[in-house]
Amino acid sequence: MVDAQFPEREDHLRRLPSQPPALPGFSFVRILGSGGFADVFLYEQDSPRRQVAVKVMLSEYVNVEVRRMFQAEADLMAQLSPHPAILTVYQSGVASDGRPYLVMELCSATIGETYRDDPLSVSEALRISIKIASAVETAHQAGVLHRDIKPANILMTAYGNPVLSDFGIAGTLGESVIDDTVGMSIPWSAPEVLHSETNGTIASEVFSLAATTYSLLAGRAPFEAVRQDNSSASLISRASKGRPEPLGRADVPDKLERVLARSMSRRPEQRPQSAMEFIRELQGVEAELGFAQTQPDVAVHAWAQAAVVDEADSTRVHSIRTVDPGRRRRRSAQDASQNPGATRVAARDSRATPVGERSSGTGAPLQHGRAFVAAIVTCSVLVVLLAVTTVFVLVRTAASDAIPTVADVAADLRGSSVVFSWPDPGIADRDSFQIRTPDGAASIQKSTEFTVDAEPGERACVTVRVMRDGVLGPSSSEKCVDVPAGTG
Repeated sequence: MVDAQFPEREDHLRRLPSQPPALPGFSFVRILGSGGFADVFLYEQDSPRRQVAVKVMLSEYVNVEVRRMFQAEADLMAQLSPHPAILTVYQSGVASDGRPYLVMELCSATIGETYRDDPLSVSEALRISIKIASAVETAHQAGVLHRDIKPANILMTAYGNPVLSDFGIAGTLGESVIDDTVGMSIPWSAPEVLHSETNGTIASEVFSLAATTYSLLAGRAPFEAVRQDNSSASLISRASKGRPEPLGRADVPDKLERVLARSMSRRPEQRPQSAMEFIRELQGVEAELGFAQTQPDVAVHAWAQAAVVDEADSTRVHSIRTVDPGRRRRRSAQDASQNPGATRVAARDSRATPVGERSSGTGAPLQHGRAFVAAIVTCSVLVVLLAVTTVFVLVRTAASDAIPTVADVAADLRGSSVVFSWPDPGIADRDSFQIRTPDGAASIQKSTEFTVDAEPGERACVTVRVMRDGVLGPSSSEKCVDVPAGTG
C-alpha cells in the first residue's frame, strides 16, 4: 500500500506495510502510510476514546541505539508540542514485538496533497506561513533546528489550524561531534546546506520558510522549472544562484515578492536573521494589503528554559550550535552534476560554534536557547520519512568502504513502464537497496528489480545504493531510459 498523502509516489514505493502491532489500550483501524523506515497506522485509543496516528519503526532497523534515539525524538516532540502550531505527541513506547512507536495527534495533510494543483490565496498563505514560522521561532528558542521545513510537513487540524510536523531529522546541534549525515529536502533547502557548508542554521531555516511560502503561492518549489530538467543537480544549480522565478500572480504584491526573494538570497547574511524577523516582514505585507494581521504564537523565555534541570539527562536542552561554513568543504557544481541523486550531505568537521558567538550571517543569537541530542526521523499522521520530493534521512555516518557498490544497472522498456535491474553486488542479509529517482523520491527494498511507470515522452532515471545498518554506500551511475511518445 502506498501512502495516501503522496499519490505521486505510487510508482516508487513497492514495499508492503508491516503488520500493525498489538498495543494495550489501542485498537487498530487501518494503515495510513508507508515509508522507508516506518509505517503510520490509524488506531482508536480506548481511554480517552479518540482516533490517533501511530508511527511504528520497521523491525529491520531497530537496535539499542535506534530505540534510544526514538525515545529522544519522543521527548523532543513532547516538549515542543504544547505550541499550537506543532504536532502533538501523546505518548511513546515499545510494542511487544520490540518495535518503538509514537502516538500522535490525527491531522489532515491536505496542504501537502493539494498545493501544487490548487495554490493558496495570498491571505491564507500568509496566515499559514506566519503560524508555522512562529512554531519555528519557538523551536529555535528551545535550541532546536527543524531542518526539513516544506509544504508536506504542514498539516491541518480539524479546526483548520496549521501544525508543523516531522521533527525527526531536527538538528539539536549541541553535540560536540557533528559527523552525522544531515537530512534535507533539496527543493526547500538553502544553498549553504546543499553545498555541505553547514548542517543547518537559523538563516537556513528562514530560507526554507520563505521557500515554503513561495511554494504555497506558486504551486511549485522556488527553483523548479516548468517543463525543464528538475533533477537534483539542476535544482541545486538554480538554488545556488539565489534567483527564484517571479511568482507570476497578479494578486501577489511586489513587496511580498521582494520579501521572499531576499529571504531566499544565496547569501545568508542578506536574509532576515530570525524566524521572528521573517514574521514581521509577512505581517507588513498583510498590513499593506489590508488583511487582518495574523498574530504569531511564540513562547516566552521562561517556557524555553523550563525543560529540565538534570545536567546528565540525555534529553536536556543545550545552546544551539552550528557548523562553521568557513571550515567546510564546498561541493562544486561538478560534484552535483556527477551525482544528482546524492542522498547525503556529510558533516565532516567535528568543530562547532555556538550561535551567539557567530557572525550575523549564521542567524541571530539565542541567549535562552537549549538543544536536544539528535533524534531520528519522526512523522506526523500522514507524513512519513519519504516525502513527495527529495526527502533525505538522518543516519549515522560510518565507514562505507565495506558496503558493495551496485554496477551495470540495466533497463527494459515494457510499454510505458521501465523495469530497471542490476546484478546482486553481494549484499548481506541486513542490507537493502535504496533506489532514487531524479525528483528525489526513494524506495528501499531487497529485490534487484525496480519498476517505474513513466508517461510517453518522459525520461525515467534511477540510481541505486546499498544501505547497511542505516548507512548508504556509494551510488551507482544514473541509468536513464527515454519512453517513446505514443507508448501506452
